[in-house]
Amino acid sequence: ASSKERNRAMSEADLELAEHTFRLCQQLLRIDTTNPPGNELPAAELLANELSEAGLEPTLLESAPGRGNVVARLRGTGEQPPLLLTAHLDVVEADPECWDHPPFCGEVHDGCLWGRGAIDMKNMAAMSVAIITRLAREGIRPKRDLIFAGVADEEAGCEYGSLWLCENHPELVRSEFAIGEGGGFNIQVAGKSFFTVQVAEKGVCWVRARATGEPGHGSMPREDSAVVQLSDAIARLGKQGLPRHASDSVSEFVGALAANLPAPLRPIIKLLGSPTFGPAALNLLPDPSVKRAFRSLLGNTASPTVLRAGNKTNVIPGLAEAEIDGRILPGQTEEGFLSELREVLGRDIELDVIHSLPPVVTEPKESSLYSIIHDVMGEREPDAPVVPFILQGFTDAKAFTSIGAKWYGFAPVKLPPSLRFADMFHGHNERIPVDGLEWGAETLMRVVRRCIGA
Repeated sequence: ASSKERNRAMSEADLELAEHTFRLCQQLLRIDTTNPPGNELPAAELLANELSEAGLEPTLLESAPGRGNVVARLRGTGEQPPLLLTAHLDVVEADPECWDHPPFCGEVHDGCLWGRGAIDMKNMAAMSVAIITRLAREGIRPKRDLIFAGVADEEAGCEYGSLWLCENHPELVRSEFAIGEGGGFNIQVAGKSFFTVQVAEKGVCWVRARATGEPGHGSMPREDSAVVQLSDAIARLGKQGLPRHASDSVSEFVGALAANLPAPLRPIIKLLGSPTFGPAALNLLPDPSVKRAFRSLLGNTASPTVLRAGNKTNVIPGLAEAEIDGRILPGQTEEGFLSELREVLGRDIELDVIHSLPPVVTEPKESSLYSIIHDVMGEREPDAPVVPFILQGFTDAKAFTSIGAKWYGFAPVKLPPSLRFADMFHGHNERIPVDGLEWGAETLMRVVRRCIGA
């Protein structure tokens, strides 16, 4: 449908919400909050100004110079505990040479709003602020307080954002339910569309692997040099990977997919969650990105991401290091992950943990909010079942669940088949369909209204 046709079909209130969401998202995309260094303060200040103009009293907090966080509260009657909407304001790096349009342009091309953070996750920040300011202007007094938290540093481990907030200002963000990233997008499996609600996510364990050896002159090669040792170890990791494990969260996810597919496909889809038969079943999937996504759910994973060694071409260095992004499946432990990693890399490689956070599982996943999400999605997309999703990455759920919140990853966006969430997430040419963003704002508003009794 054309934009004019969509606008005619939308109520004046929905159109106002959609336009506000688009404008905020565009403004946020034009602020470079690449982490490191982050520098989220200008984005937090922009949102604080929007919140203030609606009569709210935002709190702007710097966890470190330039690391801005913003929190605002729409006060209710207190009959029920608060609902938190949260989004991180930082983004990962983007190489302009690999983009069709500049990564911080915030421009519309081919029906999409382009920019780093369009999907991850300035869209959620824009939707959340548009919603809470709209409700504030309506003058409602809901049964629950509605809190918004725009946080720093999620992409680098949350230390200057949600973890800092929960440790230093828990009273500002404590809630019964928290809605953030990790789900809400549509996926295609065997030709059928599903929408996700994240109820589990893998833990993180970032590791520095170190090899040492005798330094020497580059003209006299050493078979036991630090660089050769480390290279051999990383090559083994790339080839072997880590052992596979079963997970209840993965079984629930693939079981929900299978239950909504034709009977002949159900046994094959269920096998995708099996540590024994999953790898073979993956070979039946034609899409490489879908294969990668499912493969990462079959066990702990370890991806080498940074290599360092030496600084002179003619000197064999005595030290070589690699940074490894480890992800831990729910039900597994950090100790078990490190043991698996040592087994592959070899005992001569030293391992130091740089940063770690445990897996998160929303247990039980059922709740009044979970039911509301299902009800709203049943109205909005009756032909696309909602499935409980486990995220391969990590989110601010790590922090907010530590102070009692029940987390649901639900930053709704509707993507056409030509755009896949996995490709937009940290990829080149990140963008969000303008109509998909509008759909997300309307959907999230319905969920929020019902949850807070507005």
